[in-house]
Amino acid sequence: MLETPQAAVPDTLPDSLRPGLKLLSIGLNPSLPSVAAGFYFANPRNRFWKALNASSLLSAPVNPGPAAMQQLLERESLGFTDLVKRPTRGAAELRVQDYREGAPGLRALIERYQPQCAWFHGKLAYRHFVRFAGLDAHACAWGLQRQGIGATRIFVTPNPSPANAAFSLEVLVDWYNRLAASLAVHPLRLLTD
Repeated sequence: MLETPQAAVPDTLPDSLRPGLKLLSIGLNPSLPSVAAGFYFANPRNRFWKALNASSLLSAPVNPGPAAMQQLLERESLGFTDLVKRPTRGAAELRVQDYREGAPGLRALIERYQPQCAWFHGKLAYRHFVRFAGLDAHACAWGLQRQGIGATRIFVTPNPSPANAAFSLEVLVDWYNRLAASLAVHPLRLLTD
């Protein structure tokens, strides 16, 4: 009996990018369920899709899945990537070397595509990015950051991961709405002190 070969599972999630992005969503790293499913934030316990659909960031809700990634890219000018491209079961499995390798590449990607806003999911992702991408270290607060990268502003929201249950769905939606308001108020200029 011949066995049908299984489709190869990719090593990581591909970036979802194009020139002229309004918003670039930046996670810490892909989860194993996301890589297996082929789209970002695929873990059914992750609150990203619920928060995104309940927020004012979208013109209309989307159904989580690979097709949503293309729909968000085309309709909302929303792209996706990660600080570290190596998938893991959780953040504890990441090593300093992962951040050291990922941060310069992410900075180059932001400089190349110049999205209006780089949206970091969680302070952990942003702090490691700042440390290893050669940016000025400063206190990280939720929301719009003091520094940007070229014309790209940086906004940090709580991570929607189920491992970050300290933040409710309502709190996530509130931060996503603040991000949407920031994009509407300051669409083309970099905020500085």
